[in-house]
Amino acid sequence: MADKRPVRPSGDDSLSIYRIPPYYYVHILDQNTNVTRVEVGPRTYIRQDNEKVVFGPQQMVTIPPRHYCVIENPVLTDDKNVVVFDQNGQAKLKHADLEIRLAQDPFPLYPGEVLKQPRTPLTVVEANSALHLRAILDFSDATDKNYVAGDEWLFEGPGTYIPRKEVEVIETIRAAIIKPNQAIKLRARKETKDREGIERVTGEEWIVKKTGAYLPGSYEEVVEIVDAYVLTEKNALHMRATRTFTDEKKKLRKNGEEWLITFKDTESHIPNVYEQVVNIVNITTLNNRQYCVICDPVDADGKPQLGQKKLVKGEKSFFLQPGESLEKGIQNVFVLGEDEGLILKATEQFVDDGNKRAPGDRWMIRGPREYVPPVEVEVCNFRKAIPLDANEGVYVRDIKTGKVRAVIGCTYMLNQDEELWQKELPPVVEDLLSSGKDPLADRSDRKATTEKPKARDKTKVVVYRVPHNAAVQIYDYKEKKARVIFGPDLVMLGPDEQFTVLSISGGKPKRPNVIKALCLLLGPDFTTDIVVVETADHARLSLQLSYNWNFVVDKSGGELLFSVPDFIGDACKAIASRIRGAVASVKFDDFHKNSAKIIRSSVFGLDEKNKVRDRFTFPSNNLNITSVDIQSVEPVDQRTRDALQKSVQLAIEITTASQEASAKHEADRLEQEARGRLERQKIQDEAESEKARCELLELQAQSAAVESTGQAKAEAQSRAESARIEGETSVEQAKLKSEANLIEAESELRRLTAAREAETKYISMQNELEISKTRELATIEAGKFKQMVDAIGAETIRSIATAGPEMQVKLLKSLGLQSTLITDGSSPINLFNTAHGLVGGAIEAPKKPRSTSIDSDD
Repeated sequence: MADKRPVRPSGDDSLSIYRIPPYYYVHILDQNTNVTRVEVGPRTYIRQDNEKVVFGPQQMVTIPPRHYCVIENPVLTDDKNVVVFDQNGQAKLKHADLEIRLAQDPFPLYPGEVLKQPRTPLTVVEANSALHLRAILDFSDATDKNYVAGDEWLFEGPGTYIPRKEVEVIETIRAAIIKPNQAIKLRARKETKDREGIERVTGEEWIVKKTGAYLPGSYEEVVEIVDAYVLTEKNALHMRATRTFTDEKKKLRKNGEEWLITFKDTESHIPNVYEQVVNIVNITTLNNRQYCVICDPVDADGKPQLGQKKLVKGEKSFFLQPGESLEKGIQNVFVLGEDEGLILKATEQFVDDGNKRAPGDRWMIRGPREYVPPVEVEVCNFRKAIPLDANEGVYVRDIKTGKVRAVIGCTYMLNQDEELWQKELPPVVEDLLSSGKDPLADRSDRKATTEKPKARDKTKVVVYRVPHNAAVQIYDYKEKKARVIFGPDLVMLGPDEQFTVLSISGGKPKRPNVIKALCLLLGPDFTTDIVVVETADHARLSLQLSYNWNFVVDKSGGELLFSVPDFIGDACKAIASRIRGAVASVKFDDFHKNSAKIIRSSVFGLDEKNKVRDRFTFPSNNLNITSVDIQSVEPVDQRTRDALQKSVQLAIEITTASQEASAKHEADRLEQEARGRLERQKIQDEAESEKARCELLELQAQSAAVESTGQAKAEAQSRAESARIEGETSVEQAKLKSEANLIEAESELRRLTAAREAETKYISMQNELEISKTRELATIEAGKFKQMVDAIGAETIRSIATAGPEMQVKLLKSLGLQSTLITDGSSPINLFNTAHGLVGGAIEAPKKPRSTSIDSDD
């Protein structure tokens, strides 16, 4: 146990005595010789005048088991581990040197020694770990193995490492755990031998696959942990060599070479240091209805055949070798029905079913059959027979001659020299065809539709249904002839035919190019127009007229119907001019009285009998006007309109006044009747109100009586309930208070009992300690006195006790006196045995030596 007494400061010249405890030491400087020595306790050191304490007292350095410390500038020792001193008595030091001291007895530090590293536990190296060491000085170990400065090696566990001054610890290395299907990649930092004794050069990398813990060597470093690629029957590894090497199967792989590793080769593969995994290749599986074309296939020797192709048919499973690729992926076998075919093209010369095919040849195969195109053949197009009804057709173009024809009413399949041709139509015709309106039912619908029309298939023959009593003109630009088709009929355009589009006037009054139509309605029909005329007295009138018309049809000369494109506009203009001329020759009053006759006679004219004819015919297109209807006549001039309005208003006012008088009389009569009914109803309502008020008063009195009785009863019940609750609360409160007092008294009693017991126990233990202390002190005093007596000796004590009387006897003998009595006369003297009494009284009894205590610190 270390001494806890304070250490006196070094260099204190005021102290002369130094008590050095056990396992403590001081450094003493002899100022005469200038030599510093070591004094070790336990002892009491008395300092001389020429000496000086320069260090200490200081506790010695204690190294427990499994610890060490590092001393700088250690003392020099001989073969027997004895410190060597020089001729002046100064301990010799090994300057700039280090010494590692292990577990031993406590030792002092000599002058000049420095505790560079205090006591430190020894390093325990666990299993699967090691210390990476480096020699900083040349030395030989216990096995006479020589190490040169700069050498590195490992201290592998399990074990305890004993440090040396010539060795430094670089780091602690942990073993790498190699699991199944794992490996570690190592790199040599310097030329060395690996664990298997193989020479490795600087920078070389290698793989360790042995499962378990692997501890890298001193010149080895772990690059990475490599996981194995687990292979199945459905995948493979695409590998590439990063340099020329020999693989595990003793096969030479050249730099840049690529190959596959499949499940047949190994179940799992750990890439070598010179192998690079490009990617994982999945198996390519073809069923019996599939095929593929491999570009740049690899032959049996593993050499790629650049520029070649290979056809593979199912059922088959294979891996694509490095450099191989599928031209168009996995393709399905062409299964052709009776109405299907394929257009094929030869890309190179070959023989097909006995037919010699040159590059660029095109031919067609028809079903039913299965077909897998060889690598020399390119599938240009797929053909399927087009079923056509009697009213359906398609445009077909010969790609060799360029001739276009329409195929109608039969199932047709295009051959290798034919293709579908798209017929273009003017935008107006496209709009009319896609709108799908009936010219008879929808002719008054002039608003634009918001629905987007369906796109027309331009390869199909253009079909148009001509309605009843209508005609359509079609012009063939190749034959330069026109034909007119009368409805109801179905029109099918040839490749070079186009519709004749009619642009007809519309609206009121008529405006040109309002109506676009493909068919011409033959009538009978009507049209409405507004014509402004002026009478002889300059009264301008607006006439709204309606004309009935029809065409005189001669099917042998149908082109005459389309000779006037806007027949409505021309007819309305001609009729309006006739009406204006007739009205201009009559006055307003005559026109107002005979307007129908004037207009009809002006339009149709008079015959030989001065009668109005029944029709008006346009010879240019055989259009007949059969009747004229006057729908309205309105003045255009404002003054004329005002005069007519005043006369009409006057007639209306007279009629209104008479109706107002009769209505007022009837209203007065109805008012008197209503007032009488109201008075009678008011009297009845007042009587009913009085009855209801009486009943209300009776009910109020009854409710007041019930309310007062209920309130008194409720108050009495509430007071009784309140008193009951207060009584129960008081009783409960008294019980709780008594229980609280009881609990408080019991707790106080327990507290006092515990306090008294603790106090009694404390006093008894204190008394026992005091008795023990007194007994031990008495024992110590007795032992101390015994030791003092034993140290002084019985003879010495006796000599001390008898020294005084003997000197007095000898003094009296030298004076010649036998006895002497000296008294002051106030004390009685016993004279018996005078001589003996005088002599005995003169000799004072020796006093008992006083016991003294010696402090161990003095």
